[in-house]
Amino acid sequence: MEITINLNNEDLEHFRRAMQQAVARNSGLSAPEVCAHATALLERVRATRVPDFVAERMRRLVALITMVQDEAWPLNEEERSRALGALSYFAEPHDDIPDALPVFGFLDDAIMIELVLRELRHELEAYGEFCVFRASEASRGGDTGGMHRDAWLTQRRDELMDRMRRRRANAGTYASTSPFSLFTTR
Repeated sequence: MEITINLNNEDLEHFRRAMQQAVARNSGLSAPEVCAHATALLERVRATRVPDFVAERMRRLVALITMVQDEAWPLNEEERSRALGALSYFAEPHDDIPDALPVFGFLDDAIMIELVLRELRHELEAYGEFCVFRASEASRGGDTGGMHRDAWLTQRRDELMDRMRRRRANAGTYASTSPFSLFTTR
């Protein structure tokens, strides 16, 4: 069975407010604490039978957590703030639908993840390409054109980050200083 959920502007505003409230409530948490809370949510989901829709979104949340923690992918302050702001929602102990509710308990979290992933798509896409490049080059030891491997990896990372920032600027989604101008209806 397939169910489609359409969110109108009022619905999106509800999620925007929830995100802004979570960011405000969790502003005192360090980056490792925010990541630990988001990871704890993932562990609760793994211990529960959830619909495939929820499980898939939770797997995709791992990429955001990993991106924030990866020292080889140094986000600037604005990018890091946006990513941590997104993760702060998952640091909330209580949300719209109690997690313990069978089948639907993590549905609101999955919807928020989907919205967050869309908002941070340029960052996650570039980071994903960087991870693939890093892994493939580490496994095959390819020709670096006389360049030291670390310099070569840094060059590729910088190219991907520049592209990510251009795409973000072209999309116009850095216009707001809040962690989320969030959830446009594109």
